[in-house]
Amino acid sequence: MENPEETKKTLPRWAVVTAFVVLLGFLGILGWGLKNAQQGPVKVGQPVPVFNLTTFDGQVVSTSDLKGKVIVVNFWASWCKPCEQEAAELEEAWQSYRESDQVYFFGVDYVDTETQAKKYIEKFNITYPNGPDLRTSISQLFRITGVPETYVIDKNGNLANAKIGPYESLAEIKQMIDPLISE
Repeated sequence: MENPEETKKTLPRWAVVTAFVVLLGFLGILGWGLKNAQQGPVKVGQPVPVFNLTTFDGQVVSTSDLKGKVIVVNFWASWCKPCEQEAAELEEAWQSYRESDQVYFFGVDYVDTETQAKKYIEKFNITYPNGPDLRTSISQLFRITGVPETYVIDKNGNLANAKIGPYESLAEIKQMIDPLISE
């Protein structure tokens, strides 16, 4: 008669080690994701990583080409009613700074359809560069929480101001930008 202790099967050592390594890898990825999710938006004073926006008309604009300028990055969507509240003021601000060549506006269309986004741009006569946030790469960079959100980057590439929600007036927009131009 066989001893029951001898018939017990064990996994090969390589299988145990492999399972352990896979488990550690999974936990590492999970921990990294949780850490990034808890960081919140880019903080005022921190450098903003370089990013590119491909506009609806196919132009690629890179923040690396805009060094020395104040950059206004507005996240919006055609389905966003609060975005409509600030659309005219943002365009008016763009028109007032456009000639100085010291301020550059980006409109980043968030989770939208191109057709509806273009209708929105036309409806509000928006002339500053706008493009879709493909694969939400730009919104993830800023870790936005919704739309509208606007981020103002100073001439050194650091986040100077962040506005969650719509601007109430042209004066409010200018208060965020004007001090940065003279720096």
